[in-house]
Amino acid sequence: MSSIKIIHTADIHLGMTFKNASFSGEFSKKRRYEIKTTFMSIIDRAISSKADILLISGDMFEDEYTTIGELKALNHKFKQAENTNIIIIAGNHDPLLKTSLYYAIDWADNVKILGSTIDKVEFKDLNTVIYGISWDKKKIKEQLLYDVVVEDKDKINILMAHGDIYQKCDYLPIDKDNLLSKGFDYVALGHIHKHDFVTPNIAYCGSPEPLDFGELGEHGIIEGTLSKDALNLSFVPIAQRQFFQLKVTMNESMMMEELIETIKTTILSIGTNQDMYRITLEGMHDRDMVIDYDYLKHTLNDIAYIELKDHTTTNYHLEALKKDHQDSIIGKYIEYMEKEDLSNPVVHDALNEGLRILLSEKVK
Repeated sequence: MSSIKIIHTADIHLGMTFKNASFSGEFSKKRRYEIKTTFMSIIDRAISSKADILLISGDMFEDEYTTIGELKALNHKFKQAENTNIIIIAGNHDPLLKTSLYYAIDWADNVKILGSTIDKVEFKDLNTVIYGISWDKKKIKEQLLYDVVVEDKDKINILMAHGDIYQKCDYLPIDKDNLLSKGFDYVALGHIHKHDFVTPNIAYCGSPEPLDFGELGEHGIIEGTLSKDALNLSFVPIAQRQFFQLKVTMNESMMMEELIETIKTTILSIGTNQDMYRITLEGMHDRDMVIDYDYLKHTLNDIAYIELKDHTTTNYHLEALKKDHQDSIIGKYIEYMEKEDLSNPVVHDALNEGLRILLSEKVK
């Protein structure tokens, strides 16, 4: 066979609980289900495209939270892809510990899990050898890939690894120059959740579904054909949602309805209402303009997920306030703070906060 068709995925994190995320319990459950359905769609894609090999480069599941039942259901799906060879390495979230659920499943015949020392599997009908190494601990400081050697350069040689090629770390550091000297036709990496072709034949596929606001941009898989003479691989977006961080600048004349319309317009200019947004409000607003967050979220409830952060300041029109309250504590407070350096952000924020409290007390 002159070329093979491959799909490269990693960092699925089946069973993710999002317990440290700001999501509600209901939305966390929704994202957990979406991770599962996206992974199932990858397997369906392997079936429909008649992929020869599906590479899963670590962190297929969360060892602490995934159940045997979930993995049995996954294994049943793997069996349906009987004409695709599925090769898996364990990562730092699903290491091959003695208690690993990898050992609790009688995996389908087309599934091969590589061991915790340099391991390989050969497919003679595809003229292909796949090398790889699974994690068997929570941290790996050593550059274990130094020991891997391509045995037959006439074959298509693929390496799978779950580690960091960008920096020295406790998560399987990878020396790019050393790796390039090995002569692999393709290196399928996992661990970094942002997709990147480090070189034309060394790539991170990224996580198929983004997990938090640190994982912006498109997420998906790497797919294409590979031979001894040619590499035709590309990134394919498949995630059901994206994370976006955006800023909305307010001005003194802006009221709630205009703010809501500005947020809606900004959201729809970069994504859809099914995506997840963290919006930072900046600028200055009038002192009588109250940002009603409950009302904001109520009117934006057609957006799947939204977080709001208020970094605005209030224009209190100090001279007018001093004149109106020259004989009260409000006027004296302004005079006192003006003797400080109002160009200092700390002093400026303290003035605004103090006025907010004093004026609200006055209203009461």
